[in-house]
Parts: sequence; structure tokens; C-alpha cells
Amino acid sequence: MTLSSIESFVDRLASVQTGPGCTNFFDHTAPGNALRRRNLEIYLQEMRDRSPKVLLVGEAPGFRGMRITGVPFTNRTMFEGPANAFGLFGPGKGYVLPAEAAGVAAEPTATVMWDVLAELEFLPMLWSACPWHTHMPGRPLSNRTPTSAEAALGTPFWQALTELFPIETVVAVGNVAHRSLQRSGLDVPKIRHPAHGGRSGFKRGLEELVAAGVEQ
Repeated sequence: MTLSSIESFVDRLASVQTGPGCTNFFDHTAPGNALRRRNLEIYLQEMRDRSPKVLLVGEAPGFRGMRITGVPFTNRTMFEGPANAFGLFGPGKGYVLPAEAAGVAAEPTATVMWDVLAELEFLPMLWSACPWHTHMPGRPLSNRTPTSAEAALGTPFWQALTELFPIETVVAVGNVAHRSLQRSGLDVPKIRHPAHGGRSGFKRGLEELVAAGVEQ
């Protein structure tokens, strides 16, 4: 995966016209989104250096997580703190938080995700079935389960990641992602989503995958 292919991927993601109740926070028309596009490019570059073989596909970005940072399953505190157990998101990498991040509580699901991955010493590629923020109409600071059409709009992007990275296994994290992947014709394993008290189930699902021989 070259730098130009990363930039092309992010540019395509930013160019998608999303419907009402679905915010494309990479969109070129809003100047502040340039930070999020750059953050995503840095994440993809960092992951390129680590050559992940597993892609975990979640549901959709939350308004306190990727909606702010531009990076899947991350939050404000991850960008402010030291690098994590995998050496990702540390200072000096170029990640920048937009001004609207100030005072926003950290997305808890992101924290759970990375805590479990660190415990298992397992680093997959992270993404979402719908990579844009789905929210209640007129309430941008809310989260909503993406519709099947919204998830379908995101299908070409997780598919592109399986081609840009040496992905051998795709795993659905939760029911929304599983249904979306199935509709695209892919029969993949499903594990519990870490949100809403799902930490232990998520960890157990990953442990079973590793035990079954899924390589990271």
C-alpha cells in the first residue's frame, strides 16, 4: 500500500454524498475536516508498517469517537496521551485534534477495544460497516444504528482495505456489520461488539478466533 493509494482511499471516502442523518466528517467542503482526513492517512500509514492480516468491521463511528478524530475506534484521550501498547497514536506522529474535541468525553467503546487488543497482543485493522456518522435527524450529537442502505454505501471501503492491506480474515464485530458483510456475499465469523457491556464477550470471541488459528 503506497502513500498515494492511501491518499486516494481517503479522498474517495471524503467524496461520498451521504443522506440526511448521516454526516461525512471527511467531506472536502468543511475546512476542519482536513484534520480528520490527515489523521486517517497517518493511521493507515502506521498500519501499513504493521501489515495486519485481520480486518475487524464494526458498526459506525460514534459522535465522541471517530466522528471527532477521523480514526476508527479512537477518542480524544488516545490522541492526547502517550502511544498505546502497539506504538500507535503517540505524540510526534502528526495526529491533530480538531477544536471541537475540547471538552468532549472520551468514547468508551474505543477504550475497551484497545484495552482488549493490548491484553491479547493482537493488532487487527479496524474499520466500520458504515464509515460515516449516523445520527438522529436534527441531533448531530447522537448515535443511530446505520440502515442497510447506509452500510451498503460503505461496503466498497472495507472491500478496498482487504485489497490495500494483506488481509486474510474479515471479522464482523456485532450484528450490523455481520448483516452487511453477509449481504455483500461474505460469510464471516461474528463476535460480540464491545459496547454496552460487551467487553467480556468481545474478548472471548477474539480469543476463540486466535485459538482457531486466525493470524494477526
